[in-house]
Parts: sequence; structure tokens; C-alpha cells
Amino acid sequence: MKVLPKAALASLLLAISVAAAADDAPDKSAKPDAAKQEEPKPKKLEAKQSETDGSVTIGGKRIDYKAVAGTILLDDKKEQPTASIFYAAYFKKDAKSDHRPITFLYNGGPGSATVWLHMGAFGPKRVVTADDQHTAAAPYGLVDNDESLLDVSDLVFIDAPGAGFSTFADKEKGPKEYFGVDADANAFAQFIGKFLSKYGRWNSPKYLFGESYGTTRSAVLANLLQNDHAIDLNGVILLSQVLNMAMLIDFPEINPGVDLSYQLALPTYAATAWYHDKLANKPADMKSFLAEVEQFAMGDYAQALAVGNAIDPARKHAIAAKLHDYTGLPVDYIERADLRINGGEFEQNLQIDRGLVTGRLDSRFSGPAMDVLNQAAPYDPQSAAISSAYVAAFNDYVRKQLKFGQDQSYQLFAEGTFPGWKFEHKQPGAPFAVPGFPNVIPDLAAAMKTNPNLRVMLNSGYFDLATPFFTADYEMKHLPIPQSLTKNIETHYYESGHMVYAHLPALKQLHDNVAAFIGATDNAKD
Repeated sequence: MKVLPKAALASLLLAISVAAAADDAPDKSAKPDAAKQEEPKPKKLEAKQSETDGSVTIGGKRIDYKAVAGTILLDDKKEQPTASIFYAAYFKKDAKSDHRPITFLYNGGPGSATVWLHMGAFGPKRVVTADDQHTAAAPYGLVDNDESLLDVSDLVFIDAPGAGFSTFADKEKGPKEYFGVDADANAFAQFIGKFLSKYGRWNSPKYLFGESYGTTRSAVLANLLQNDHAIDLNGVILLSQVLNMAMLIDFPEINPGVDLSYQLALPTYAATAWYHDKLANKPADMKSFLAEVEQFAMGDYAQALAVGNAIDPARKHAIAAKLHDYTGLPVDYIERADLRINGGEFEQNLQIDRGLVTGRLDSRFSGPAMDVLNQAAPYDPQSAAISSAYVAAFNDYVRKQLKFGQDQSYQLFAEGTFPGWKFEHKQPGAPFAVPGFPNVIPDLAAAMKTNPNLRVMLNSGYFDLATPFFTADYEMKHLPIPQSLTKNIETHYYESGHMVYAHLPALKQLHDNVAAFIGATDNAKD
């Protein structure tokens, strides 16, 4: 789930600009005898494991499985344990491991635990939440998940370093070692290598499934596994993709003069206005409507934005009127915003006449406005509506059914991720890491070039304002790969939001699409 929470924006932007200097700056507040004080000893890490059995019925067929909740230790260059990574793995019983695909799944954040994909999408149990409304408080429903991917693949849900039950040997050094684009990908690469050895799965068909920032991780990780660890992947499955963070509609103001983010977010604005009946002449068919909006976004709108402040007032008014037709926002507001509305502003203003703000992760959701005079929405109604259900359901499930974590606290997000996360990234072939918002498009392209059989699957929700579907589509169409490799990419869209699976009909479609993708690429017969 979640990429770059808004509450952390100020800290994040500050971190990007000063992190390197802060790391190197002397501690002027330290006392002269500080060096003599005994430093706290690192915590001794131990691998833990709990095995249980279960069954789930998918497509009318019963699947018996073994569940393993446990930890794998990550080592430094001196082979000393530095982090303990929690995972929940599900293995179909009586399946030949060499012929059985295995999929590694993780959420984003960065720094998020993988409770969302586990309990909402593909684990054998699924938490029940209201479709586009606030889910009632506990007790929450937990049901057998007939859309689990266990029918086609063994599953490994991984908590990022510091998140969930994943911990560090040294609470001070750990975040510095693992909180960063490249450090995080290296941690996952080491985990996957150790997991393959522990469970004898080196010869299994292998897949990555990342959501949100997890797609950023997947691009880096796919290239890292392929070219540094000689691990070919059968497929990379991307959900709610963000490969170039500079294009996110939440932060276009960090890149003034570059208007692409506004263009690429417009179809999601239009889909949201369509859903909430904010259009004066609402088209009957949303998809045909969005095709028209996309053409306008890359045509007349792009040309108007390119003129900048030299635009003719009459032309500006005409574009604003067209944007009103597509977004439902008032013409005078659009003009005062200079034709450029960022994500938070759209979420705050679309339904403000009703006293409501609109969801970010899933714009089908609405919630009471904190302040009708705010410039941007201060919270996300979708997160507020379902997060408690996921957290409570997992904490109950992992202890009672997976028999793990009775004496531990589960961290939904790794403490200190913001402002500690280092966003600089060393692209393939680059001489050094570049600071700022990362662009990992070259990483995915490099993985596809060095493994020309690699298949990539993109899944996007029409109502996702965090990582808009048209932005993800643009990224895919601008991968620096030869035309011959474009056939390896497939794209699917859903009438849902960032967490596509939160809408049950979309979850069913997502399962069937992913199952077909794995079935077409596993190169093995069970």
C-alpha cells in the first residue's frame, strides 16, 4: 500500500536536500567524554519459525498448504547478522518444488509492512471491508480467500526491514544501513537468495509482486537479481506502479516548469468526478470518456501548459472551461490555479460543496472535511476507512493461526523511515548515485534487456490518485527498450483504486489476470 505519505512531505523534501550533509556533520552537542561512554551492545538476533497447516478452496478446488511464519537473518560483509526479516510463506502440499512457481510479495511505503497484500489480496485468509465506505469497528470479518494465488503459486509475504516483525540488531545503525532505495533492494535480494537456499527453491519459476513503492523496489531488485546474483525471473508483476517519483501528482511543485504530472493525472481526476456525479453532462460510458480526456491531456492541455505565463487570457479561459467539463472543478478556481491542480487540491475541492474530501489511495471514498477552507486535503478517507480492519485482522490471525509474534509488537511502518530514507539511486551503468526523487525506469529496462524472456505485468486502478494509471502507462511506454521487447509487457486496468483488491469484483479480475500471467510464463508443468 501507500507511497510517500503526505504527512511526511515536509520532512521528506528536507531529507532529500540535507541528508548527505547531516550524515557527515559533526555532533557539536556531544560531550568531550562521549567516546568513553560504553555504547549499547547490538541485540542478538535469532531466526525463528512456526509451522502450521491449513486449506483453502479456490475455483471450487481444495488446496492443502503448509504455512511458515518466520524470520531470516541478513548479514553484513563480515557475515554478522544485522537484521531479522519476517515472512509468511504458504506452500501447496504434495507439489514438486522444481515445477511449482514461487512469488515474493511486498507492499511499499517505503517502510511498509506487507499486511495489505497479505490480508486483502492473495493470502489464504482475507479481511472483509466495506467497498467504498468506512468499515465498522471491530469485530472484523476474516474469511477464506477464494481469490488467493495459492492455486497457481507458492507465496512469500515479506516485511521490509524495520517493519512488521522485522527488526535490527542495532536500532541506531540499522535504519542507516537499510533505509534507502539501493540498500532496501539489496536487503530484499539477500533475503530472496537465502530463502531459495533454505527451502530448496532455486530451480522454481520465480516472480516478484510489488505494490506502490514496492514497484520501485521491484524494478531495482529485478535488475539486481539478474545482473548481480544471476537469478533470472520469470515475471515481474507491478500493482499501482511508480517508477519515476518526480512525476507523482502529489509533488509537481518540486519540479516547476515541468507540467507532465498535471497532464497524466487528469484522466484520474476525470474518472473520480465521473464516479461522484460531479460532471454537468456525465457520459454513460466511463472508459470512452477517459479516452477522450487522455487525448485532450496530451494535446490541447499539454500545448496550453507549454506556453506558460505567456498564454493568451482567452485561451486560458477556454482550457479552464474544458477542464471544468472533465473534472467538475469551478472554472474560476482552475484559472486561479493557473490550470494546474495538484492531488491534494483536487481531493480537497472536488466535493467540498458537500462538506466532503475525496480519497487519495482510492478516490471512490469520501470523508468529512476537516476544514472547508483548507487548500489541500489533510487526510485520506480511504486509509481512515480500512486501515484498522487490516491491522486488527492481521494481529489476530498471525498469533492465533500462524502461531507467531505473541510477545512482539507489529510495526505497520518502520520507525524512522521519514526523514531517514535516502532516495538517491545509482542507475545501471551510472558512475554514482543521484540525489533526489529516484527514477528506476532504466533499472527495469536493464533487467528486460539482459533477460529478454522476462515478462512484465502492469495493474492499475482508475481511481488511484497516489499513482495515477495514465502515469504508469506513460512510464511503461517510455522504457528504453527495443520495440521487440514491448511484447513482453501486458497492462490491465480496474475500476478500483491504489489497493485494487479492496473492491471485490476487481480482486476477482486481478486474481484471474495474475494467474493467467503466471500460467503463461512458469515454463514448467505441475
